[in-house]
Amino acid sequence: MEQKRFTFIDLFAGIGGFHLAMHELGGKCIFASEIDSYARKTYIHNFKNISPQLFQEDLFNSDIRHIVADEIPDFDLLCAGFPCQPFSQAGYKRGFNDFHNSERGNLFFNIADIIKVKRPKAFFLENVRGLVNHDQGKTFKVIREILELDLDYSFYYQVVKASDYGLPQLRPRIFMVGFRDENFFKGFNFPEKLPLRFNMSDVWGGVCSREIGFTLRVGGRGSNINDRRNWDSYLVNGEVRQLTYIQAKKMQGFPDNFEFPVSPTQAIKQLGNSVAVNAVKAVGRNIIAYMNTLDSKKITMKKTKNKGEWSELLTFVKILAEQQILLSDENLNPTGDYFRVTKVTGQNINLEFLLKNKNQIEVLNKDNNTIKIVEINELINSNTIKSLVAKIKAGKGTFIIGDFQVIQDILGLTIVKGGTSFQKADIILNIQNNILAKENEGFGIKSYLGSKPTLLNASGNTNFIFEIKNLAKDKVDEINAIDTRTKLTDRIKLIEQYGGIFKYVAPEKKTMEYNLKMVDSLMPEIIGSILLTFYKHRKNSISDIIDYIHNNTDLIEQIKYEDKIFLVSKVKKLLVDVLLGFFAGSKWDGTYEANGIIVVKQSGDQVAFHIIDIESLKSYLFNNIKLDTPSTTRHRYGKIIMESNNKLYFKLNLQLRF
Repeated sequence: MEQKRFTFIDLFAGIGGFHLAMHELGGKCIFASEIDSYARKTYIHNFKNISPQLFQEDLFNSDIRHIVADEIPDFDLLCAGFPCQPFSQAGYKRGFNDFHNSERGNLFFNIADIIKVKRPKAFFLENVRGLVNHDQGKTFKVIREILELDLDYSFYYQVVKASDYGLPQLRPRIFMVGFRDENFFKGFNFPEKLPLRFNMSDVWGGVCSREIGFTLRVGGRGSNINDRRNWDSYLVNGEVRQLTYIQAKKMQGFPDNFEFPVSPTQAIKQLGNSVAVNAVKAVGRNIIAYMNTLDSKKITMKKTKNKGEWSELLTFVKILAEQQILLSDENLNPTGDYFRVTKVTGQNINLEFLLKNKNQIEVLNKDNNTIKIVEINELINSNTIKSLVAKIKAGKGTFIIGDFQVIQDILGLTIVKGGTSFQKADIILNIQNNILAKENEGFGIKSYLGSKPTLLNASGNTNFIFEIKNLAKDKVDEINAIDTRTKLTDRIKLIEQYGGIFKYVAPEKKTMEYNLKMVDSLMPEIIGSILLTFYKHRKNSISDIIDYIHNNTDLIEQIKYEDKIFLVSKVKKLLVDVLLGFFAGSKWDGTYEANGIIVVKQSGDQVAFHIIDIESLKSYLFNNIKLDTPSTTRHRYGKIIMESNNKLYFKLNLQLRF
């Protein structure tokens, strides 16, 4: 064990090159994924004794597209050699547009979804060198921006050859590395190059004309030894010999006791798809050492926040100052009723704010059980609130508000929610009026100070699958190539023009299907109708969509709607359940984490809904929620997919916005 123990997951695992390297560095693999049945057989054969829990506890996934990230055990390091064929010189170089062969071109976004949910300490990705310049560098730019800007990880990359770290093979590959907790401190370095441990003569057991071998490839026999495209013929002891998996295993750094319970043809294919173990191990050693260094350092937290985060703090301090929340009707107008607030806190934070009178609050620090008295009317007043609202509205991206920092420092407040962002309750209140008194009541916060808030964020968890029947396979590329401003509508219409029929299948993720059926057994099919109406007919308001569906009940043959009231009631229930109850990527138990929401209007005024007036909340949501079109590339939908069973599928994504 060369390093402190750590946990890792092995995505696009192949035969386990990453697993082998990380295990030798002291890592424990707690989850893996590989789709190829022959590679899975080799993986299980060699790692059943090293990592038995993977196979005993059903933690060896067979299709990354079906992974629900929330169900993966927590881990430190994500390892993934994601499919290289879409970016390689030897492949078709379709890149993110490769929807053939089970969407292999855009599976990077599944990695991003897992990182977003699990927030590992680091990632280690591998691909072909051609990824850097694919599509004039646009593909690599998208990958880097998602990891750096969307997911807030640092990003390092380097083109590494197997021969840089002791193996007699060229094999240039791009290694991408990033860390969660670096912030402004950047200090990772790729390791220095190492001399060859052995050469091709050692590999062959005879005198070879080359010291370093060609890049090991996947496929059949190469060309003649004198052909510039030759990759598997070598001159050994004066004779031409062709590479077998015996030599290939040594060139990739696999140990002698690594076995292949498959045919020699499959074995060399698997090795050609694998990583160079020594190169992965050398870089991995630096990753683990640096990850441990970051663990031991106290990293200064960022003081910048986006508009949503500043809005949460605004709500927090506004309630401290006003000590009440006004209840709203369906049009966001105050009803005249309100809750008096006697205590304010947040999810997973160590402070409680006790509201004793209009002038003072008691701040209880639960860590050390101390109480501080704050003159709240001197700290926060109507002018302060107006100034904060103006600065939030004027901000762009993530930014600093100095006035807010002063308030935070006096209150001792740095965050509102704490813990994970996957929480329905953004603020916790003790409330009372003439009807009820509730302690520790959770409220979500939705703000109109920035872009329109979302009710359901787009992700791989919100994709819905349709099978396309009666469409000729030779039309697929033509349809997928449509790149108009209304490309999704145009693709759907051309599919139907060529005789294609959309047949609803299911949500892409089983967890989403489970949650929807918790709402109503017909809800998955209802969503299918809603999505087809939105993307085909460009009706985005939920209320308008329901009107259309009610008058066109043949949209999806599996479902029949009795009457409009029936349909509206089910959709209203769904909207409330999404708001207060479930996330798409987590299995829901049917309970609400929050019992209301606070809405920050464009003026900065705040009103609230609570389930004691559930009908107003339902009406507000039904009349104000619209479907939106998220990135088709980022969320892997909107093109015809050709699966290995030769069936054609099409995915549509559900994103709900206020």
